[in-house]
Amino acid sequence: MLLEKKIQPAKGFAALFLTILFLAAGITIIALFSEDSSNNAAWCILPFFLFFLMLPGFKIVFPNEAIALIFFGKYVGTIRENGFFWTNPLYRSKKISLRARNFNGEKLKVNDGVGNPIEIAAVIVWRVEDTFKSLFEVDNYVSYVSVQSEAAVRALANKYPYDKFEDETAELTLLSGAEKVNEELENALHERLGLAGIQIIEARISHLAYSPEIAGAMLQRQQAIAIVAARQKIVEGAVGMVDLALEKIENGKIIHMDEHTKAAMVSNLMVVLCSDRAAQPVINTGTLNH
Repeated sequence: MLLEKKIQPAKGFAALFLTILFLAAGITIIALFSEDSSNNAAWCILPFFLFFLMLPGFKIVFPNEAIALIFFGKYVGTIRENGFFWTNPLYRSKKISLRARNFNGEKLKVNDGVGNPIEIAAVIVWRVEDTFKSLFEVDNYVSYVSVQSEAAVRALANKYPYDKFEDETAELTLLSGAEKVNEELENALHERLGLAGIQIIEARISHLAYSPEIAGAMLQRQQAIAIVAARQKIVEGAVGMVDLALEKIENGKIIHMDEHTKAAMVSNLMVVLCSDRAAQPVINTGTLNH
């Protein structure tokens, strides 16, 4: 496989001066020998022929731009240095931008690692690194970047679950492992786009969500799991508070309680502490049992 070959052509100002001399020489010959042009036709044509022959050889290379040169189907090299140059007039040139570009991928509907439909999109910053590969190894390097980037995002989404609610044993998920997921996406793009001579500067997931048809159900499931986890913490705290209250009452000898009284107090305290609504106080004007 061929690689990019950098060349350093001649500066264009000397060739420009010579081209102007050819033009001036042709005009001077016409002016001096205008009366007898039949005998001096060749001398008039030659300077103009050289003038028009040299014109296609001038190349202007702008910053962050390159020009690949081809000689009758053979790759000659690439000019990367910006400036004004002159090359062989028979060279065919192809300009290519070396600037960094953004690929803002569309939202893709794919299945995650456990089969749930999700929406995912990525933003990729890339630029041309090898001009020969970009121009001659693939048909259209811009389209190649677009297609291969979407394929890499799909493959990544199919590899991992959306979150740990679907697979609690998963070490890496699309939602929680952002840095590692982005790093893996960059590595996958390097492998896929290396054929086209493309350098990946940055690749990040820009959109990640459940598909609309299951988003509502998944949201309810997440809320239910969160509520259960919160209730579990509340119950653990309530049991500790009840135990502490009974211990303080017995140690302080505030009141003597039998097992029935303790059971009633525990029941009332658990209702008050674990209820999702504020407790309504009831004043007992009789005895403890009435």
